[in-house]
Amino acid sequence: MNWIVGKMKWIMLLAGVLTCTMLYAAVAPQAALRATFGETLEGPLAEIVVRNWGALITLVGAMLIYGAFNPASRPLVLTVAGISKLVFIGLVLAQGAKYLATAGVALAIDLALVTLFALYLIGASRKPGGA
Repeated sequence: MNWIVGKMKWIMLLAGVLTCTMLYAAVAPQAALRATFGETLEGPLAEIVVRNWGALITLVGAMLIYGAFNPASRPLVLTVAGISKLVFIGLVLAQGAKYLATAGVALAIDLALVTLFALYLIGASRKPGGA
C-alpha cells in the first residue's frame, strides 16, 4: 500500500489522461457510443445527453490531473472519481453481458483504478499527517 501512496501522482496523471479521452464523446457523440457500447442513440436529445456525458467524464479526468499536483485535494478528487467510475461499472453490469464485449476494457480499467484509489485513501489515512 505504501507503494500506491508513493506513486499516486503518476497513477492519477495516467488515470486523468485516460479519463479525458472521453472528450471524444463531447466532440463525436455517435462515434463514441459506437466505440464504447457498439450502439448509437438518435435525435437531438441524444446529442445533448451524450455530449454532456462526455464533458462531465472529461471534467473528472481534469480533476484527477489537478489532484495529481495538489495532494491536499486528493481525497475529494479520488472519492468523486471513484464513485463516478463505480456508477458507470454498476450501470453497465446491470445490463448483463450485453455491453461487456465493447465496454469490457473500460470496465476493467475503471475497476483497477477504483481499487487503486481506495487503497490510496486507506493507506494515506493511516499515514501520520495524511498524504
